[in-house]
Amino acid sequence: MAIEDAGSGQGHDTYKDRVMLGQEIRKLRKARAKTLAEVSEATGRSVSFISQLERGRAEIPISDLKRIALTLGVPLNWFFTSEAQPPAEVGRVVRLGERRRLGPASGGGADELLSPSVGGKFDMYICTMSPGASNGIKSAKETEEEGYVIAGELEMWIGDNCFQLGAGDSFRIAQETYRWENRGEADAVVLWVIAPPAG
Repeated sequence: MAIEDAGSGQGHDTYKDRVMLGQEIRKLRKARAKTLAEVSEATGRSVSFISQLERGRAEIPISDLKRIALTLGVPLNWFFTSEAQPPAEVGRVVRLGERRRLGPASGGGADELLSPSVGGKFDMYICTMSPGASNGIKSAKETEEEGYVIAGELEMWIGDNCFQLGAGDSFRIAQETYRWENRGEADAVVLWVIAPPAG
């Protein structure tokens, strides 16, 4: 992806990389329900600059890209596609060793994106909640979320109801508050789908 000190001899490829980077930042920002103003404040750049960046009309130094990654809860390498991936697989296939990891989940755990990118009609994650991990109450959103417990146990509150979930169980959260806690002694692993992804 293009950054501020990219070589000037790249021409069309540099422009294409800049557009792709901007699109990736915009999709991720929307999926994380962040405003342009929040990203602007985190980087110390103007809202106008962030808007231009998302449209591929501005270049960004790596220091600002690091701040954007931190604000959106992803590692810096989220924005750099693997050059080893065959072009036909980009946007279509995610290999086991190439999953993009989201920042630490509140309360403990890890989320890996299974979808080839964010910003489609839904996002799919594999979520690993370590023993003792929990999250705070999540407010109701204009989304539907569904999960399938692959391994371990999970205590899930949806609205005012508490459910004990184990491997093979699944659930749906439709515009309700929710929270979870892993009271077990092993990781809880959940396949999690959110539609639409923004919100």
